[in-house]
Amino acid sequence: MSAPAPSPLAIVDAEPLPRQDEVLTEAALAFVAELHRRFTPRRDELLARRGERRAEIARTSHLDFLPETAQIREGDWQVAPAPAALNDRRVEITGPTDRKMTINALNSGARVWLADFEDASAPTWENVVLGQLNLIDAYERRIDFTDPKSGKSYALKPAGELATVVMRPRGWHLEERHLQIDGRAVPGALVDFGLYFFHNAQRLIDLGKGPYFYLPKTESHLEARLWNDIFVFAQDRVGIPQGTVRATVLIETITAAYEMEEILYELRDHAAGLNAGRWDYLFSIVKNFRDGGEKFVLPDRNAVTMTAPFMRAYTELLVRTCHKRGAHAIGGMAAFIPSRRDAEVNKVAFEKVKADKDREAGDGFDGSWVAHPDLVPIAMASFDAVLGDKPNQKDRLREDVSVAPGDLIAIDSLDAKPTYEGLRNAVQVGIRYIEAWLRGLGAVAIFNLMEDAATAEISRSQIWQWINAGVVFENGELATADLTRRVAAEELAAIRAEVGEEAFAGGKWQQAHDLLLQVSLDADYADFLTLPAYDRLVG
Repeated sequence: MSAPAPSPLAIVDAEPLPRQDEVLTEAALAFVAELHRRFTPRRDELLARRGERRAEIARTSHLDFLPETAQIREGDWQVAPAPAALNDRRVEITGPTDRKMTINALNSGARVWLADFEDASAPTWENVVLGQLNLIDAYERRIDFTDPKSGKSYALKPAGELATVVMRPRGWHLEERHLQIDGRAVPGALVDFGLYFFHNAQRLIDLGKGPYFYLPKTESHLEARLWNDIFVFAQDRVGIPQGTVRATVLIETITAAYEMEEILYELRDHAAGLNAGRWDYLFSIVKNFRDGGEKFVLPDRNAVTMTAPFMRAYTELLVRTCHKRGAHAIGGMAAFIPSRRDAEVNKVAFEKVKADKDREAGDGFDGSWVAHPDLVPIAMASFDAVLGDKPNQKDRLREDVSVAPGDLIAIDSLDAKPTYEGLRNAVQVGIRYIEAWLRGLGAVAIFNLMEDAATAEISRSQIWQWINAGVVFENGELATADLTRRVAAEELAAIRAEVGEEAFAGGKWQQAHDLLLQVSLDADYADFLTLPAYDRLVG
């Protein structure tokens, strides 16, 4: 057998990593290059279409279900039945693919681990490549980890007790600058998907599972169609049966909320379900309706609970849509991180998590997300109480649910208003998260919550919207760029005092402060914070 042809992909500006040759093989890179050549042109067209749609929303302040796809919504069709490994998804844990997290997530007792190359992972070259290696090692059961600080060792439980992996590649808007063809960076989504699928598709089938994916930041059914075409090609290319791939789509953009059925239809041979990704969803509402005037102004993010009427409309429509089509409906994130020092903080938070998961299970969701292993038993109890021995509740069709187009964007149905403390919190969390991201950390515990990139996106978007809408806070202060700069300067000084001069100088605090102000105050709103942030990311 002749050796594979050299890959046309070039590795650019990247320091060699230990064992990278096990991931970046010629054959794997050739597969990624083929994906790029076949599918990047359509990806580019779809990104341009996003801009056109956003301009239409800015002009009309309106969204509706698509008239041209009414026959899909009215049709009698179902997605493919769930494979055994994805039939019971009552609790899913999320997190990046570093070595310690990989072991802890697989051991967590959750049914599924969302292995994240997206919002919970800063896309340094090390995270991109070694994250892939960690998953290969886990499937081969050759992964362990010893914490260099505590000396504590981590190892996998027996195979039958491990969570099923559902991997999340980067969103369509992100590039991977370290892999290029003819001077053009390959989309990060194709790098993450391509390397994982090429190395693990057959390996996972041999383990009784399969290559399963979460698809982030989808904005239309045409983007779902692109993913479906990629799946069809990839399965043929490596010689595994069609339908082996399964994808769960995050409905975390306001435009996708109007196309849930169409998204499932496009992926119907590969669809596993939909997920209610709440923080990115709020970010998307602000982004798309940011200049729509007072009726679209969101209050502080912590005041927008899942019981808000427009959020209820979104989640109830999602459950009804999924169950009508035989797909799983997966609920939102419990982001609380237990405190090792404050039992009272934990007690209050655990009660909130329980109430949230009880509500989701009662509404018909088949499972939900947590960010920390200590929350797995709480969420599990909520779903066990409703499901019992059943793997899911897809037989609950929720035909009582009726959602009109305007219900999904009825932001003014909320009584809450933006507050000065909400501005301060947005600045605090934004600076702290961006600083960690610039150091290569994508999942960060801040004020007892596990924050990811969606957190920073909603923080800076709300600041931008409040200034643009001329919000007056309860203390009488007008939301302005100058007020935001003043608050940011105060927060930067407070952080310096908190961490000390040496840690402050060794961190990325000033860069994070400057970047938050840039994306919060620039008249030309950046579509994604991670685009200018990526230019500043080291590694």
